[in-house]
Amino acid sequence: MPSGAEPAPPVLRAVGLEVGYGLPVCAPITLELSAGECVAVLGPNGSGKSTFLLSVVGLRPPLLGSLEVLGAAVDERAAGFRTAVSSALGDDAFFPALTVREHLLLTAYGHAVPAPDAAVDDLLEEFGLAGRAEALPSALSSGQRRRLVLAAALARPRSLLVLDEPEQRLDAGMRRRLADRLQQECADGGAVLFACHDAELVGAAASSALLLTEAAAELVPAADGAVALGRL
Repeated sequence: MPSGAEPAPPVLRAVGLEVGYGLPVCAPITLELSAGECVAVLGPNGSGKSTFLLSVVGLRPPLLGSLEVLGAAVDERAAGFRTAVSSALGDDAFFPALTVREHLLLTAYGHAVPAPDAAVDDLLEEFGLAGRAEALPSALSSGQRRRLVLAAALARPRSLLVLDEPEQRLDAGMRRRLADRLQQECADGGAVLFACHDAELVGAAASSALLLTEAAAELVPAADGAVALGRL
């Protein structure tokens, strides 16, 4: 960085953030997530993990506090925000008449991905969907649909990747691939925020963990977060 230049803002900054539905569902959250970092959001069921992620992607307005992505207030209507944030929040929403390949191509072409056909072929192979590329979503198993959701989130450029329990419905081998992919995401300069119930995935992929309870929102080392999962 040149002398005197302002440092780049964190990819995500939350200060005193309260999220919920009329009333807060967890303690206020203060968090900075920079490029190259991966934070796992942990807590018991009902602790506010998914609500926090919905606020991060602009689908649930905060109750109090501030929330910014790349130095700007979260606004899912803003072109810059939509360009920066990719998410998979567990909702298997597909176009019923599009094949697996066509879903991924639609995302890749829509975001001007270089060599989109080759990029889609790589994702199909990575997520074990090459043999189902011409299938419709209705013909996929539950696990295959989950893999398609994750592949679609990765089929476009992004600065921040937000995932809600990405390990769900994945077998052990695919969970290991997911951990490798999240590690690579950070190595390539991306930032990752994901809610999780899998201690191995947290230990393998996260650089730190945000523990959510009614009493506190505490940032701890990933290893401590993985241990805490065993007590939830």
